[in-house]
Amino acid sequence: MLRVLLLLPITSYRNQDFLDAAHKLGVEVVSAADHCHQLAPQRGLSPILSLHFDQPEAAATQLLTSLGRRVDAVLAVDDAGVELAAVLREKLGLPGNAPEAVRPTRDKLAFRKLLQHNGLNCPAFHHLASAAEARALAAQLHYPVVVKARRLSASRGVIRADDAGDLLQQVRRVSRIQSGADRDAGALGLIVESFIPGSEHALEGLLENGQLRVLALFDKPDPLDGPYFEESIYVTPSRLSSELQTAIADSVQRVCAAAGLSHGAIHAEMRVNDAGVWLLEIAARSIGGLCGRMLRWRLGMTLEELILCHALGLPIAQPEHGDASGVMMIPVPARGIYQNVSGLETAREVLHIEDIRITAVPGQRIAPAPEGASYLGFIFSRAATPAAAEAALRNAHAALVFDIRPDVVLTQSTAR
Repeated sequence: MLRVLLLLPITSYRNQDFLDAAHKLGVEVVSAADHCHQLAPQRGLSPILSLHFDQPEAAATQLLTSLGRRVDAVLAVDDAGVELAAVLREKLGLPGNAPEAVRPTRDKLAFRKLLQHNGLNCPAFHHLASAAEARALAAQLHYPVVVKARRLSASRGVIRADDAGDLLQQVRRVSRIQSGADRDAGALGLIVESFIPGSEHALEGLLENGQLRVLALFDKPDPLDGPYFEESIYVTPSRLSSELQTAIADSVQRVCAAAGLSHGAIHAEMRVNDAGVWLLEIAARSIGGLCGRMLRWRLGMTLEELILCHALGLPIAQPEHGDASGVMMIPVPARGIYQNVSGLETAREVLHIEDIRITAVPGQRIAPAPEGASYLGFIFSRAATPAAAEAALRNAHAALVFDIRPDVVLTQSTAR
């Protein structure tokens, strides 16, 4: 039996999808979680090790000492484990991207430098190591700009600033977000870059011997102009012209080659305007959340099955390329404590809706972007055209009513 090591962040939506894919393929799973024992053993799962994913060299040494017999592949389910996975594959002699190829994809500053060095479209950008640097820079910038935490994902810690005063306010806010989420926040600083206008898209791909295979190109039909950039709707196939779709794939291929990425799943985000394709980021992993479920009709298998098959050298089903499909990451409308949702049955009866998964649990504290790191759930659609798939998502979402109560923190003066 083939054996795969899965690095499973405890907060990932995708853990069960990877475990289900491994079970379907008859693959034995060994798993490791990121510095927490809360992830319970599941069907056919070997005991879970607890590691610090953000300390890859130390974590790799700890894991290799406890691993026992050899594994045939190492996969990270989410961003947090991609560098550790690369280190482990290198030490085990398994195919995959080298650690030095993965690192620039985890750091927005390093990625901007990579684009600039290789002559691709790149906004003007600055590294802010301190608040004093922000004050000195504020009067020199051409606005609007976007302030970003360097290593966070899913639009967390990303805010647009429209003038000098706004910049200083947003630098303070993003610094707080990064400090609460990244142990290296003090050393990292922030990045400030020119705002890129245009439509936003995403590419899901697979690299084999350095060659890119496009699995899907997504449109994001909602304008993402700020001040926050919470993503919501993805629809495929893209409605862009074939020329623009080719230009996107070519840009992604060039950056992967420049970084040294050559093997496995990649997920790229980009904007398109009259000046061409502007890559926002490339991640050495597949699409996040439960969004990959929208692709099973197009791929002939689940995305997680495809990724496991590729990593283990198993046959991959031929794509079906059927109907259009879409997903909505249900946005969080306000900070508070989630209670429940009504209208779910009505939403599920909307034409072209395939499934609705509410992932928030009663009593969970939630927050919208830029602080929030989760969604209320996911809506999936399938239709003959992208427009119909998009409309179904919007109609289903309109039927949902979420009960979110204020998150009241009692202070000494009020708790009487």
